[in-house]
Amino acid sequence: MSFEDKYNKLKVYLKDLGSVAVAFSSGVDSSFLLKTAHDVLGDNVIAVTAKSPLFPKRELKEAKAFCLKNKIKHIIVDIDIENIKHNPVNRCYICKKNIFSKFLEIAKLHNIKYVIEGSNIDDDKDYRPGALAVKELNIISPLKEAGLTKEEIRTLSGNKKPSFACLASRFVYGEEITEEKLKMVEQAEQLLFEAGFKQFRVRLHGKLARIEVLKTEFNKFLNSDIYSKIKNLGFDYVTMDLQGYRTGSMNETINTK
Repeated sequence: MSFEDKYNKLKVYLKDLGSVAVAFSSGVDSSFLLKTAHDVLGDNVIAVTAKSPLFPKRELKEAKAFCLKNKIKHIIVDIDIENIKHNPVNRCYICKKNIFSKFLEIAKLHNIKYVIEGSNIDDDKDYRPGALAVKELNIISPLKEAGLTKEEIRTLSGNKKPSFACLASRFVYGEEITEEKLKMVEQAEQLLFEAGFKQFRVRLHGKLARIEVLKTEFNKFLNSDIYSKIKNLGFDYVTMDLQGYRTGSMNETINTK
């Protein structure tokens, strides 16, 4: 099936839902899903965004701007980090269960039938315990239902924004998540963003920052002053991962079988 056929399948699927609350992070997938849902369902769509130390301020700012530009009703929900601060291996499950439970309450309050989210079929390739929470709460994943891949979504939307995951994914499992540490990671990644790096992560190991950038940008990192700027944020050591950027690198040390 071509990606155009998948896109048409997505629109039919969304139309059949009737009304939806879209879990909106301002990332590529959720932006594409929200825009498509709004094109199909109009005012029967609302966007719901979690506001938390787990998400960079620039993402919330972009989410607000997107909804304002497209005239989409936007609801922001405050989320704290208390129930995941000890960072267990199933952290993503606990966090998603909390967030989506609140989104369901918002949907009910606004007489919206379904809550939908932007996972695509490529997301099944990584360890994602949050997917269980999505399933348990009957949250719908229309991009998966349509069979769309990440690359197809980028092609259809023309959105080249780098992939993003919540800042908790930067912590080694078992390390306490605090607002102070989240701020350090956010500030470090903001430096990389402002320096023009295309895709990156700052992984936290105690007071050590492990930097992941694309292998094609290794020299750019080594020849910049980013190292000293990141170290000045409060890290004892700053290292560069020789494997380069990749999603889910914190999952490489756990058994997901």
